[in-house]
Amino acid sequence: MLELKSPKIAVPIVLFAGLLWSFGPLVVRYMDNPHLVPWQYIFGRGLTIFILLNLYLFFEEGKNFYKNYYKVGLSGLIGGSGLGVAMITFIYSITNTSAAVTLLCLAAMPFFTALLAFLFLKEKISFNVWISIIIATVGILIMAMGNTGEKSLIGFVFGLTSSIGFSVFSVTLRWRKETPKFTTVAFAGFFCFVFASVAIITNDLVFFSTSYNGSLFSIHGSLVCFGLILYSIGSKAIPAAELTLLSLTEVIGGIFWVWLPLFGINEVPETNTIIGGFFLFVSIVYYSLIMRWNKRFIALN
Repeated sequence: MLELKSPKIAVPIVLFAGLLWSFGPLVVRYMDNPHLVPWQYIFGRGLTIFILLNLYLFFEEGKNFYKNYYKVGLSGLIGGSGLGVAMITFIYSITNTSAAVTLLCLAAMPFFTALLAFLFLKEKISFNVWISIIIATVGILIMAMGNTGEKSLIGFVFGLTSSIGFSVFSVTLRWRKETPKFTTVAFAGFFCFVFASVAIITNDLVFFSTSYNGSLFSIHGSLVCFGLILYSIGSKAIPAAELTLLSLTEVIGGIFWVWLPLFGINEVPETNTIIGGFFLFVSIVYYSLIMRWNKRFIALN
């Protein structure tokens, strides 16, 4: 894999990765009635992720890339399943509430990760990080108060579930650092593919939506994969604190694209979402600033 040592080059690459991910909500909004075909979406997106990442691993490591699956272990299975659950609940969140609520729930991932690492890995949480978590919690509660409608509340809960699923993935990588990351993500795609297949067969549904929707399912999966590859290339040269801030590209971009009249969605966040989001952004910026002394480099290997 191409390795970068200069942050001046790595930062734009990671920013571009976040930019790619930020188009995900816009792609979902362009789908025809995505709330009616969630399992077909999960099936198509999961299959795309699984195929593309395995192709990447094949070109990166050669024909023996499959041996990485022998190294996945329990941590990889739990992490891949957590990531799979995150991918599944994402579509149920964004089709039941605004893209802003879904993305801001995902922005809370660093704090869920810190709490899970505290509970299961016995990692200590500093006083300053607790302050960040409290500020983020206030923001989440404000957003929750603005999602009083039944569907909107369901979307909010699924958004939090998706964020927790991503956090489970992150914690398992800390638990066993030698776990092959890309292979774990590929397993998550396989998890979605299998889980969706079972749901489709059980509910007597068709496997494929319209060709239009199917192409958008694949486009979203491709954005995820290409973003991951670029993120993995750039993240090794950037400390964890900076990565936390750079990850906001996905959140800000995703909210902006569905609001921008040019794309025809015109989805304006509600007042509670804006206020709650402000608290979340403050907590993330504060969290990043207090971590500047932590020079750990985190990356997908």
